[in-house]
Amino acid sequence: MAKPKLLIARKLRPLVEERAARDYDVVLNHDDKVLSSEELITACRAVDAVLPCHSEHFSAEVIKAIGSGLKIIANHSVGTDHVDLAAAKAAGIVVTNTPDVLSDATAEIAILCMLGAARRGAEGDALVRSGQWNFWSPAFMVGRQVTAKRFGVLGMGRVGQVTAERARGFGMEIHYHNRRRLPEHLEKGAIFHDSLESLLAVSDVLSLHCPSTPDNKGIINAQTLGLLPDRAIVVNTARGALIDEVALVEALKSGKLFAAGLDVFQTEPGGNPALASLPNVFLLPHIGSATEETRDAMGFRALDNLDAYFAGKEPADRVA
Repeated sequence: MAKPKLLIARKLRPLVEERAARDYDVVLNHDDKVLSSEELITACRAVDAVLPCHSEHFSAEVIKAIGSGLKIIANHSVGTDHVDLAAAKAAGIVVTNTPDVLSDATAEIAILCMLGAARRGAEGDALVRSGQWNFWSPAFMVGRQVTAKRFGVLGMGRVGQVTAERARGFGMEIHYHNRRRLPEHLEKGAIFHDSLESLLAVSDVLSLHCPSTPDNKGIINAQTLGLLPDRAIVVNTARGALIDEVALVEALKSGKLFAAGLDVFQTEPGGNPALASLPNVFLLPHIGSATEETRDAMGFRALDNLDAYFAGKEPADRVA
């Protein structure tokens, strides 16, 4: 029996590619470049399945152009905002993601972004690297301490819960807003807010962990930033579309915000030059899940979903 033909859209970890090659007729993207819409359509027309990342965009137009040959999109990501799920479902294409396995790694990055922003990590690193560190005094490079501050979580899903647990290690008081209140054993003493406005008012640090949806686009904007305590810190390791970056720049310049720690941006790759020009922003290039352990686990989880589908079973992580 012929193996199903699988397109792996970006370079994955060696162990993941080795397993895929064992069980599938694999087509690799040897150049590891982002496929254009035309290239993605052409490649997907020739395979039974595709294992993409968030860099491959399956719009309704792309899905329609691919046609009926593609059976499953097994994402190498938790987020699925790069796939038009309604169009995929209408076309009979199964869509899966990789939840759970990246929660720890992304929570680590959120804490790194918080600390880097609070303790002026970008400024300090640049000063030492440039050879311009020639002064010290008690008033030098004074940042904000996060210990015992209020940590606000917008989106208390898997990643939000793990990040909250890490923040508890700093003695922070956890507050959160979610579509639904968590059961007590998951809440672990965190204070639930039934409105975004209520959460913002008490968030010395606001950490974003909600998905990017049409309803959430630009949820952090001039109005909502204005509700935060003065000199708060904003952390985003979720999706760049959640923040109105023009408003964020203004809040950082005005002093309304003390700093921001960002791993995601509206434009990726590339980021935002206006944010990059500010000293009080700690920046990372969307590496929340970029650990050896997590990237292996994400690849294996995507392959598990493919294995289930081609064995005639329901994939555990089906989202469409």
